[in-house]
Amino acid sequence: QVQLVESGGGLVQPGGSLRLSCAASRSINNIYVMAWYRQAPGKERELVAIIRGFNRTDYADSVKGRFTISRDNAKNAVNLQMNSLRPEDTAVYYCFAGTSWGQGTQVTVSS
Repeated sequence: QVQLVESGGGLVQPGGSLRLSCAASRSINNIYVMAWYRQAPGKERELVAIIRGFNRTDYADSVKGRFTISRDNAKNAVNLQMNSLRPEDTAVYYCFAGTSWGQGTQVTVSS
């Protein structure tokens, strides 16, 4: 089972950007589905973005046009570029790959 470690979270003002990265402990070449989820306080975990294969992507309606998921097989990583951030994007963001979850990274959007 692959271990996943997220990084890149933090505090950002509304309208700002963050780039989350998820580093895998081994090659991700054979992992077809990778995704980012998020969970806000008092809410269920929800799918934010998913990538199937190298470039088939889908997004939650709430982040379409603002977030971009990508994978870097050479670095065994999946990334989430988040632009035009809103307070409602505040949550713990989790990486998912195959059947494994990362520990999460906090994203807080606030002025």
